[in-house]
Amino acid sequence: MSSTPVERRFTGPLAGMRVVEIGSIGPGPFCAMVLADLGADVIRVDRSSGAALVGPNAAFRAEVMHRGRRSVAVDLKNPRGAEVVLALVQGADALIEGFRPGVTERLGIGPDACLAVNPRLVYGRMTGYGQDGPMAQAVGHDLNYVAQSGMLALIGRHGQPPTPPLSLVGDFGGGGMMLALGILAALWESARSGQGQVIDAAMVDGAALLGAAFHGYVSSGAWQGTRGTNIVDSGAPFYDVYETADGRWLAVAAMEAPFYADLLAILGLDPAGLPDRDDQGQWPRLKTIFAQVVRGRTRDEWVELAAGRGCVSAVLEPREAWMHPHNAARGTFVEIDGVIQPAPHPRFSRTPARVDGPPPEPGEHTRAALAAWGVPAGTIDEWERAGAIGRGENAS
Repeated sequence: MSSTPVERRFTGPLAGMRVVEIGSIGPGPFCAMVLADLGADVIRVDRSSGAALVGPNAAFRAEVMHRGRRSVAVDLKNPRGAEVVLALVQGADALIEGFRPGVTERLGIGPDACLAVNPRLVYGRMTGYGQDGPMAQAVGHDLNYVAQSGMLALIGRHGQPPTPPLSLVGDFGGGGMMLALGILAALWESARSGQGQVIDAAMVDGAALLGAAFHGYVSSGAWQGTRGTNIVDSGAPFYDVYETADGRWLAVAAMEAPFYADLLAILGLDPAGLPDRDDQGQWPRLKTIFAQVVRGRTRDEWVELAAGRGCVSAVLEPREAWMHPHNAARGTFVEIDGVIQPAPHPRFSRTPARVDGPPPEPGEHTRAALAAWGVPAGTIDEWERAGAIGRGENAS
């Protein structure tokens, strides 16, 4: 059964921008999602057979990072597979690929081949360790890259192992978001020079950059060498999370003196009877006092008691975050085809960003997407007969 092709509305600030995304996992799709959310027309090139997801999702329709774009199925090992990608590249502003160095060159869609047909193209490359260096060909995952960046060693509680920070620091923050920024920066430059260029985005480098402040603290001696003993790493009693009477959690962030005074007032504590908050040697004792008091009420009781003060917050579970009155009022989350997910961000006063369709099945829009980008029907027929392109189960 054929599905209706994604309707292109192009309301965001990147309306008119065209991006070819060579299907990958993690940071590449996140980068493409961000650009699509902001209005770019992104075509995802999926495998014509054997496409699969990595992670807890089993259905492509639920893979939020694939939202807002169309999918074409291409066999890049077919003699004419590269021809399909290069035809798309001719009309593209940018390309995203997430293979190890040298793979796209072997497939015939490397930077030289793509820039030959479109000299203005911005060619974005996403890897773990970068395009050069002794580890360029090494395989890995988010946790390996965050470990290599020096950031993982700083995350976690005192006396406990480093804590994996989900995939936020490597894949998404240091990877996909940095690549999106790089693509936009290169397009800004290309608008003046008329020339494209290649972006080497490495998750190790990006994760290190996200930690610029902390590398600076360590270098200057302002950061203690022991994990979990500093102000924002769970060491400080006034910047931590505490368990409440109902087994939930309360976030306490009271670094500045006025916030700290508010915190003590909420907790009903007399500062004269407490250890000096600036004496780090007293932090464990002060943390024990705070923990005992916080356990005396439920999470929501503390939140109600602290209304109007900015030093404490409920630690919300995702489902609670979806329904929180503030988030609901701002539309922080949206529901698309039954899947609740974060709305596009940031917000623009004249050119609002929005999700331009649900995640596609691989190859769902092969013919329609190619035709929309100006590929003649006869050429599409030839590629189909040659096996260079395919159609997914829901292809149009």
